[in-house]
Amino acid sequence: MSLLLDEIALATARLAEAGVESPRTDAELIAAAVHNVKRTELHTVADVDFDARFWADIARREAREPLQHITGRAAFRYLDLEVGPGVFVPRPETEVMTGWAIDRLRAMDVDAPIVVDLGTGSGAIALAIAQEVPRARVHAVEADPLARAWAERNVSEYVENLPYTAGRVMVHDGDFCMSVVLSELDGTVDLVVTNPPYIPPGSVVPPEVGEYDPPAALWGGGPDGLDAVRAVERTARRLLRPGGLVAVEHGAPQGAEVYWVFPEELGWRDTRNNKDLAGRDRFVTASWPGPEGAFA
Repeated sequence: MSLLLDEIALATARLAEAGVESPRTDAELIAAAVHNVKRTELHTVADVDFDARFWADIARREAREPLQHITGRAAFRYLDLEVGPGVFVPRPETEVMTGWAIDRLRAMDVDAPIVVDLGTGSGAIALAIAQEVPRARVHAVEADPLARAWAERNVSEYVENLPYTAGRVMVHDGDFCMSVVLSELDGTVDLVVTNPPYIPPGSVVPPEVGEYDPPAALWGGGPDGLDAVRAVERTARRLLRPGGLVAVEHGAPQGAEVYWVFPEELGWRDTRNNKDLAGRDRFVTASWPGPEGAFA
């Protein structure tokens, strides 16, 4: 066995003792990043090329710094995004909602669908849609200047590497209420999608989340944490065209509460709870019939 693989085994034990959920995977990904190889190529690293920075990064992960902050990258669907301090690290659960959105956009009889991604963070949802839905134009809205800078960096990187995405993801300064932002799009948007802050105040979260993700991306307003979701509902009503769709991520225990944020009494139709890969309620979707059909 090579020196690096021996060191990975030792690091795995240290990370497991520290309570890291996926110690072997994290140790291997850190090793791959430090040695600039693919995870499947770790066995090819010669003993003389072992880089001691590996142990410095393992110590950071042992202290529960997010893996993505250590490697500087986060995988999301077919994307490889830059992330770090000041931006929410995209989660696998959000990939499920994004897949739903992509499938619905592809099924629409629309030449160039218009999408609004509220609270875009790193730009993960917006870029995934632009990459996978031909001709889609995505407006990525983010109020936090640090997070918005990460989104702009990722958009620029993908425009450089995938020129067909150029001009199709526009990053805007704005919050979930969007009182004036994008008012020119009122009544024209095909899909509003968002992973808003929804954690209720006082909830216990892992150190990787509570100590490193930006608070504004985590903690929802109000006693139930759903004030941002309610703001999304109002904004979506304004933006969507007749027949447009909304998709909103939430915490696993919040499915019923978020469902009732989009009731028929406010004009919504086809409101649904949708599950993640673990079978837990994860996002709510609904369709907007338009003002004339809202109360039909």
